[in-house]
Amino acid sequence: MRRALAALAGVWLALAAGAARAQRPDVARIPYASDGPLQYGELRLPPGPGPFPLAIVIHGGCWRADTATLDYVAPLADALRREGVATWNVEYRRVGDDGGGWPGTFKDVAAATDFARTLAKDQPIDLARVVVIGHSAGAHLALWDAARGKLMANSELHRAAPLPLRGVIALGGPGDLRGLAKRADEFCGNGVLEHLLGGTEVEVPQHYLEASPAAFLPLGVRQVIVAGGDDRIMPPRNAEPYARAARKAGDTAELVELSGANHFDLVSPTSRAWPTVKAKVIELLGGMIAK
Repeated sequence: MRRALAALAGVWLALAAGAARAQRPDVARIPYASDGPLQYGELRLPPGPGPFPLAIVIHGGCWRADTATLDYVAPLADALRREGVATWNVEYRRVGDDGGGWPGTFKDVAAATDFARTLAKDQPIDLARVVVIGHSAGAHLALWDAARGKLMANSELHRAAPLPLRGVIALGGPGDLRGLAKRADEFCGNGVLEHLLGGTEVEVPQHYLEASPAAFLPLGVRQVIVAGGDDRIMPPRNAEPYARAARKAGDTAELVELSGANHFDLVSPTSRAWPTVKAKVIELLGGMIAK
């Protein structure tokens, strides 16, 4: 388990280092809340007057502070901008951060998403065309982002009037945290879900329920679940049950299997997987985008 986590962290750090070198200077770093230094996002706007469709990008990293940051998905955000899509690449508090875990991680994702309304007040963003795209643990959070409108009003995670989404693209991540603890431990470190959710599934079952998109199906939002054929963390056989459950509940949920793609190919604009990922983002945003 430790070797697997170290290997994953090494890849995330390498991707982040490359992103830092490639990042362009016209990226606006904007706070979306004021509870801590990690509550910010990076806004990238295509050239031109807009208004532009928006992709909210949520990075992964095992929900842990010591594994990854938004830097490693910066190339994905920039690649979408080149396609005429504005991107809001968000950072958030994770396990190990002050205020991370339950409920802070989830509250940050919700606040960052809803902050798009504030951005649109003085930025050329089309709030009628918004999707959320997440990778790995961020894929879980992206699906949860679409599900959170079904939370009860007395939930710690409830937030009134969530931003409407056109769709969700979940890249190599789970849709259900219930029953996932053993597999999460294997790749992310012992007790990662316990630390994220404030206890074990026996101790805090309501937390696991409220954090699991599968518990709220149908979400009423189009979902594209992307799984790499060579992804050891979330192979197609592990992604398929959620997609099947979503369809059975009445959602439009497509499972896209990318032969030969590993876990990180799904977010790399230089990989053979990228054209398919890009096409799915543009499809959910309504088709061809003027550039």
